[in-house]
Parts: sequence; C-alpha cells; structure tokens
Amino acid sequence: MPPAKSQRQPRRAATAVTVELADLAATERLAGRLASVARVGDAIGLAGDLGAGKTAFARAFIRALTTAGEEVPSPTFTLVQSYESAKGPIYHFDLYRVRSPAEAWELGIEEAFASGISLIEWPDRLGPLAPAGALTLRFALVGQGDARRIEIVAADGWRDRLAALGLAPGGRA
Repeated sequence: MPPAKSQRQPRRAATAVTVELADLAATERLAGRLASVARVGDAIGLAGDLGAGKTAFARAFIRALTTAGEEVPSPTFTLVQSYESAKGPIYHFDLYRVRSPAEAWELGIEEAFASGISLIEWPDRLGPLAPAGALTLRFALVGQGDARRIEIVAADGWRDRLAALGLAPGGRA
C-alpha cells in the first residue's frame, strides 16, 4: 500500500550532466563506469540518432559486467538479447522496429525491469510504459570521427551514484 500523501517524499526534478567523449575508447570507459554502479532493477535508456553510439555503449557496458570477449550482437532484429553477470541478468533491448508500447510489453520487458539491468535503445518507443526511475543517456555525434556528446539525465535513484563517479550535475566529466 502506498504511503499517505502527507508521508510521500517530494519528487525532485531530474538532473542532467553533459559528457564530451573524444572517441570510442572514452565511450567504453564511461560505459564501464556506469556498469560498476548499476544494480538489478535499473533501466538505462539509450537515446539518439542512428549511428550515435548507443549500441557501442551497450556492448561495452555488457562486457564490463561479463567478460571482455563476450559476443554482444545488436538486438536490432531479435529485439532483445540477455546476458548473465555477477550482478544478475542484463537485458539489451533495441526498440527501433517496435511500433507501439504494447509490442515492447510483449517482449517481457516488465520482467526485465524487475529482475535485471535493462539497457533500452530507443526508449521513447515505450511511451507511458517507460520506468519512472530510469537513467537516460542522449547520444549525439560531434564533428568528425567517433567524438560524441552524451547528456546523462538522472532520476533520484541515480544522483548519488553519478556523484560518486564524479559526474556532478551541470559539470563535464
């Protein structure tokens, strides 16, 4: 039963930090840092244009929690891939081809939210089914090559973990 209105904690607005990454190696390092503080029940939305680095980030995140040699294919056609890690299952969703939130629900995404760590490419396809406490990374290519800018938008459950990694709101990492 939810607490009475007077007992509920006020919800703070999400905070954001922008990270400039010079190359793929920097993207992989950021993925590893975030993987180190991720826990079962976390959902991480990976938003951005095609080719902006979402799948590269997901691969590095998964490898940081499994093994460096883990084969991590893109779930573009399968829509979801799962992996075992010491922290629990990791689910990698690619919702690019999903046309409605109901289609995503049919993938068993609610079970993934409860029992594992979920990486969700194209999280906007979830619409109102997106988990409220998700961490969202918005990827954008910058200039030529593999440089990218990532805006990290953190809900309450992520603020302290990001601060522990030196990713302070309003700052650059």
